[in-house]
This record gives sequence, C-alpha cells and structure tokens, in this order.
Amino acid sequence: MSDQHTQAREAASGGLLDRLMHHATVVEVEQLRPRVRRVRLGGPEIAGLQWQPGQQIRVRVDDSPFLSSLVRGKARDMLRTYSVFELDRAAGVLDVCVFAHGDGTPGGRWARQAAAGDPVSFMGPEGRFVLRDGAPYHVFVGEETAQMAFRAMLAALPAEARVFGVLEVASGEERLDLPHGDELTWQYRGEEAAASSERLVDALRNLDLPDEPGAGYVAGEAHTIAAVRHHLVNDRGWDRRAVITKPFWTPGKRGLD
Repeated sequence: MSDQHTQAREAASGGLLDRLMHHATVVEVEQLRPRVRRVRLGGPEIAGLQWQPGQQIRVRVDDSPFLSSLVRGKARDMLRTYSVFELDRAAGVLDVCVFAHGDGTPGGRWARQAAAGDPVSFMGPEGRFVLRDGAPYHVFVGEETAQMAFRAMLAALPAEARVFGVLEVASGEERLDLPHGDELTWQYRGEEAAASSERLVDALRNLDLPDEPGAGYVAGEAHTIAAVRHHLVNDRGWDRRAVITKPFWTPGKRGLD
C-alpha cells in the first residue's frame, strides 16, 4: 500500500473518531492530593452536555494516528475513562481528577503533562453508575479511586438525605473533601494493599445500617467490589439490583471501564 493511501486511511479513521467526540481546552491543572491531579476543561461544547452525577467521560490521552494504533494493538491506550468530578454548564467548565497509579500509564502521562491551553477531545458523559431515585438511604463504599465519582454523587444529594458508607484510603493525605463526608466511616490502611481489601469489607460489616435495604454504590478495585456486594446481598439480604457497582481497576488487568 502506498504512503499516500495509508495517509488517506489514517485521515478517514481519525476523522471518524473525531466526529464522535466533544472538544475542549485545558483551563487549569491543580494537584489536589499527592496522587490526585485535577484537570479542568473548558469550552462552548461543555455547556450543552447532558450529565448525571456519577457518570464518566472517555478522554483521548494519546494523539497517535488511530489506524496505526489499532494495527499495533494500542488503540485502547488512546482513551482513558474518568468520572466527572464537577460540571458547571453556566461557566462552561468540567473537572476530572486523575488518580496516579503510575506516571508510566497513558492516563498518568496525560495528566502529568496537561497544561493550560492544551486541546482535549472526549466522549460522553455516559454510564449507569448514578443515584437511585426514591431510595430510603444511600450507602457508599470504595477506596481512593472511588472518591471522584462519589464526590459528584454526594454533592447531588439533598442536605437531609440519609447517607452511610465506608471509604478506605492509605492516609489522611489521600482523603478528599466530600459532601456528607462526616457521615462516612473512613479507614486508613497505611502500607497495606488496596486490592482485595478485607479491612474495607469488615468495616462495612460493622456499620450500623437501617433494617430496610437502601441503595448501595460500590466503586474501586474489582475484587473488593465483589466482596462488598456479596456482603450486602448475602449477609444483609439486599436485592442485587439495589447494589450498583463500578470497577475501576484490579492488579494486572487493563480496560475494566
């Protein structure tokens, strides 16, 4: 195939991907916590977004030609999924917070290198990890990576909402300021691994919840999520449909979102 033909196919495939995306510009970058970096996006398209708290966007973090990336098996590294931390349509700005599992990851490099004025393309918002209407109370369970989605969901609840939950972080430095945060139980695990966290499940087991089931929102590491859901459904007798889960990561596996 000629170079000219290859370039034409690249342009066509890149143009298709581009048409599926919204476009914005990095307005501001802030290091919120040692491993959490907030990237604020701005632009006229943001004002028209339809979004429910808890939903996510897929950010293009690699500008490599789409077709070449597909051929090399790298296409999935072009997009990374982030919960919308905050959306202000009137101001035309959207915040995502990137948790740094490591600067060697595509998302970690993007967040570390992002600077005001950079163009950004993204898909969404999308996803079913959202608040349940009419729930008698709400239970939030997760670790550091869950805080980003939980922040938006908790902010959307009325002040009088009944809120329970357990959040596990390595230390107080990793804890974000969350609405209803004083109503949550916080666990600090220190140097222990976040994956398959027995500490988080034990804390939930000891949580004094109302007798009637509520709505559960469980996010973070996949194996821990499975254990939390098992407890709510099998030990507390909740309906499976009352527990909404969102696995963000698990050791040794990519692409859970």
